[in-house]
Amino acid sequence: MVREGEHFEVELLSADKDLVFDPLLVIDGDNISVGTPLVEGVKVTAKILEQEVKADKVVAIRYKAKKRVRKVRGHRQKHAKIEIVKIA
Repeated sequence: MVREGEHFEVELLSADKDLVFDPLLVIDGDNISVGTPLVEGVKVTAKILEQEVKADKVVAIRYKAKKRVRKVRGHRQKHAKIEIVKIA
């Protein structure tokens, strides 16, 4: 659930302009609109604040006791930080 003015991180996006999303569900007070699959006539506009933000490093370790097997792999996921500008 998002509101106007919220900031959050999403999967890395490659867009230079404002982003426009079609919502699947809209909750406006007591009114709930569920789309099939999208809600008609509603658009969510967002802008990218930071293009590439790195998440914390995730380390995967493979280890076998008494076998001299030890493998360490690391990964840092890249995200984009966006702000919801308008819901109309």
